[in-house]
Amino acid sequence: MIQGKKVIVVLPAYNAGKTLERTVAAIPREVVDDIVLVDDASRDETVAVARSLGLGVVVHPRNRGYGANQKTCYRAALERGADIVVMLHPDYQYDPRLITAMAGMVASGVYGVVLGSRVLGSGSTGALAGGMPWWKYVANRALTAFQNLLTGAKLSEYHTGYRAYSAAALRGIPLLANSDDFVFDNQLLVQAVAAGIAIGEISCPTRYEPESSSISFARSVRYGLGVVGTTLAFRAWRWGLAKPRFLAFSGGDFVAGAAGAEDPVARQ
Repeated sequence: MIQGKKVIVVLPAYNAGKTLERTVAAIPREVVDDIVLVDDASRDETVAVARSLGLGVVVHPRNRGYGANQKTCYRAALERGADIVVMLHPDYQYDPRLITAMAGMVASGVYGVVLGSRVLGSGSTGALAGGMPWWKYVANRALTAFQNLLTGAKLSEYHTGYRAYSAAALRGIPLLANSDDFVFDNQLLVQAVAAGIAIGEISCPTRYEPESSSISFARSVRYGLGVVGTTLAFRAWRWGLAKPRFLAFSGGDFVAGAAGAEDPVARQ
């Protein structure tokens, strides 16, 4: 716990058997109350390793996508009574030791969302020094500048997969309306901006190793187009020209209060 608030780490996993143990070993258990892994129908030993480590495990009976995995992650964490939820990739790309700082920023009550930014660092902690491909770095910077211009936010990056949320923030965002694919992360941040939730950032070094998960160039292009579409939809919503479902804050697409909604999860 931090300041009396229950901290749960969620691990959206797919074929993470080789890196899971290293990731979990680096999680600061003195502040983390529970760890939940959601497996998206991995083809390796991810589930077996997770169980051997004593983690809470939820298994999708079929592969549903990165966004769908996170929807299950956040539902499971809130059901377990989380006050603060930290989303960490189990591929050891992000440093788990920063959980304490990120969760502390949320626990302070100043921020509802905290990002582990790969771009804020420099020198040996910079994104390129950590192995980020140059074309991904350029695309990251270009898309971030575009989104800051159209949303009015001033974030260093919108594309990190290392995040901490207050339970109130997760309950106040219609995240069930988001994509089941990789653009889910970006939609959630745009929703937070639209909802007026304070977003903080902390510098986070990253590691691009052979075992680290990475999407292909083609899927990266599709993600980039999704980011552009998400941002344009936000601007149209802000101008009152459109009512995209993922920005329908009066709808029923919330993790909490989605009684009767189909839950495609098989708990193991």
